[in-house]
Amino acid sequence: MVYHEPHKSHRAGWLRAAVLGANDGIVSTASLIIGVAAASTTHQGVILAGIAGLVAGAMSMAAGEYVSVSSQSDSEKADLVLEKNSLEQNYEFEKNELAKIYETRGVDPILAQQVAVQLMAHDALGAHARDEIGITVIGNAKPVQAAFSSASTFTVGAALPLLLAWVIPGDQLIPAVAFSSLVFLAFLGGIAAWVGGAPISVGAIRVTFWGALAMALTAGVGSIFGVVA
Repeated sequence: MVYHEPHKSHRAGWLRAAVLGANDGIVSTASLIIGVAAASTTHQGVILAGIAGLVAGAMSMAAGEYVSVSSQSDSEKADLVLEKNSLEQNYEFEKNELAKIYETRGVDPILAQQVAVQLMAHDALGAHARDEIGITVIGNAKPVQAAFSSASTFTVGAALPLLLAWVIPGDQLIPAVAFSSLVFLAFLGGIAAWVGGAPISVGAIRVTFWGALAMALTAGVGSIFGVVA
């Protein structure tokens, strides 16, 4: 029986996109709602702004993640093509290069040569992709997965302050949305830190701080333009 030890870093790809999406959904939508409400806009206008922010934000997150991760994927594929060509044209050079990599990691030179020979006999391109370029199966760029994770979690995050704004109109809207959004952010930061193996308190505090700052600044801008109007 082969035992596979679970590692937190294996979750890095989808976790980063999911946390980024949910965090941005809460912060941007709550800030937008608070800013529009601070400008003395009608409740209907606040809700409309929140819905527009949710839709636009989700699509923006999906497009941004897809383009960003696709660029990473293109770079990885281009590197693999270059490495494949080099293996076909300079096999001995590539074998010695791989052996040198193992030597710098503390492997005996003779053993490093043996390891390089055996690994390249098994999968030459895979060995160089992993140990020379740093491309692994775990870290492979997945544009569609990143886009879907980011957009879906953004929608969930944005829906939380939007629903509160829907059911709590009037003077209580701003404090209710602000307080509940900070609670959501602290919970999100704690969960993300726990899943990633980091201290829960640190994850909660850093997410909450930046969320509070964003909402405060947006409320200030809304108040200024509300007075000017």
